[in-house]
Amino acid sequence: MKVIVEIPDDQAAFGMKVLKSLDFIKKAKPMSIAAAELWEDLRESAEQVRLHKQGKLELKSAQDLLDEL
Repeated sequence: MKVIVEIPDDQAAFGMKVLKSLDFIKKAKPMSIAAAELWEDLRESAEQVRLHKQGKLELKSAQDLLDEL
C-alpha cells in the first residue's frame, strides 16, 4: 500500500527520520510540490471517472472540451 503523508516543511527532516526508522516502511522519499499536485489531480480524475461509470456524474465530451478552446 502507498500512503501520502503531508508534513510541514519545518518538521520534514524529523518526519522522514521517523518513517525511515520503522522496519515495515519499504521506502520513504520526499515528493516535490509539482509531483504532489499531479498526484492529487490524477486521484481526483480517477474519482470522477468512477462516479461517471456509476451514473452519478455527467462528464463533458471531447467535442465540448474542444469547443471551449
